[in-house]
Amino acid sequence: MDKPEEGGRVAGTKNWAPTHTDRSIYDDMQARAKYMRQNPTPAEKVLWQRLRKRQLVGFRFRRQHPINRFIVDFYCRAACLVIEVDGSIHDSAEQAEYDRQREGFLENRGLSVLRYSKSDALAETDAVLKSIGDFLTRSLLSDTAKPFPQ
Repeated sequence: MDKPEEGGRVAGTKNWAPTHTDRSIYDDMQARAKYMRQNPTPAEKVLWQRLRKRQLVGFRFRRQHPINRFIVDFYCRAACLVIEVDGSIHDSAEQAEYDRQREGFLENRGLSVLRYSKSDALAETDAVLKSIGDFLTRSLLSDTAKPFPQ
């Protein structure tokens, strides 16, 4: 593997993958991400209350985090994990294709992507969190990730 640039850790390695490119694009993405953090959807708000402050298996999450030209809903750098919460707009064929390309882009950078519907995030919050926790536990057992010290 070529030497990675600054950014997020590549799964299964001690290396880091790029999480942004051009500075002007990055500044714009930061502003958009800040707006999105200040105006979360109800589903994002519910999940964030349970993911923040290392409440889930000791892993730190960021919300509305820019990665290259995308803003992901939740990002755990230590586990190379992206969590997306999808609304009904993601049901269209065009959006589904865009989501596949976006997911491929993220996976090519060594990130795993977990997707949940907004309705599941709201109605089945505990099941969604268990699924995420199971992923994080498998990451720990495979020694590809370490939670930050408390």
